[in-house]
Amino acid sequence: MLTVKDLTGIEGKVVYVRVDFNVPQKNGVIRDNNRIKAALPTITELTGKGAKVVLMSHLGKIKWKEPDPAKIEEMKKANDMAPVAGALAELVPGTTVKFCAATRGEELKAAVAGLQNGEILLCQNTRYEKGEEKNNPELAAEWASLADLFVMDAFGSSHRAHASTVGVPSILKAEGKTVALGYLMIKEVENLTRCVEVKDEDRPYIAILGGFKVSDKIKVIETLSKKCDKIIIGGAMAYTFKKALGEEIGNSPFEADQLEYAKTCYASGKIVLPVDSIVSDNFDETAPRTIKTVTAAEGIPAGFEGLDIGPKTQELYKAEIAKAKLVFWNGPMGVFEQKDFQAGTIAVCEAIAGIKGQAFTVCGGGDSASAVKQFGFKSEFSHVSTGGGASLEMIENDGHLPGVDVLK
Repeated sequence: MLTVKDLTGIEGKVVYVRVDFNVPQKNGVIRDNNRIKAALPTITELTGKGAKVVLMSHLGKIKWKEPDPAKIEEMKKANDMAPVAGALAELVPGTTVKFCAATRGEELKAAVAGLQNGEILLCQNTRYEKGEEKNNPELAAEWASLADLFVMDAFGSSHRAHASTVGVPSILKAEGKTVALGYLMIKEVENLTRCVEVKDEDRPYIAILGGFKVSDKIKVIETLSKKCDKIIIGGAMAYTFKKALGEEIGNSPFEADQLEYAKTCYASGKIVLPVDSIVSDNFDETAPRTIKTVTAAEGIPAGFEGLDIGPKTQELYKAEIAKAKLVFWNGPMGVFEQKDFQAGTIAVCEAIAGIKGQAFTVCGGGDSASAVKQFGFKSEFSHVSTGGGASLEMIENDGHLPGVDVLK
């Protein structure tokens, strides 16, 4: 695959760059601009070479099945990309950043045509178009007609075969035009490939999986069970395994239709489950509640649910992680958003920090990446992915993603 660094002779060319500017914002105020910052190396490389840079991204969700047109307009207003253009302009002083409120038609064409060399145009939210998520060929063709080249730098969207991620580069490739990876994509693909194509020197390979549902991670568990030496399970999904093994789990959530799968999976001998849990009789942190530690042997009493791994499990998991030469982590160990149930996730962070320099460690985005950042451990990891869903799909599909494969 070509990379943005390989592109030459692009002065005056229109380069369509698919970025991931799906940033948290409310009432036009950007609360976290890290995703914008992550795209800057690619953007500045292109503007520095005199390209006319057209940026496209989604922001939030537009529920097109909503029957009330007024509510759809409300969703559009809440996910307007205009404030993002302002945030981007602040990060690239000296470079002209323009915004186009249209997603297609003459207004967009005129905005692209009016770009000067080295200027940036951020287009309106791609999900303003109903055909974006359906990879509508007519929409993809209109967007592709604006560009001379395509650069993919939205790893967090690369697992989605949408018009802006797959439709456009497919058309440009067919026309003999250049498609390439951006710097963020290069970093993500290189680091996650190491978790897919595992070398002997990277063993023991430990995967740590948390989150809510086993069903959300069946494919990744199956793939990792073939690649990993151990799979550490935390979060609510642990209770489906425990229920399958006949343990009392109280009111903890579990998936009845996944019990047989969990039992079969556990029989591989690679699954490591919690030996104790922090439980409570009330999930609401503002209400009176009882919090206590229970062991797997005694089970979780009726009326209580598991909300974090216990202290013995923390030590067990730390001991397993200490042996690792390669770690992939996706999903927190408990309800880390609440102070009472943060200890398990922090313990995993500390264990991974403890093997810095000894192991290659990857945090696979999503809630685990939020936790790593919140608790101040981001710099302790070899790589923290910008895409939770994309990193999981890359692992489970043996390195393949629609938005990456289309560039090959």
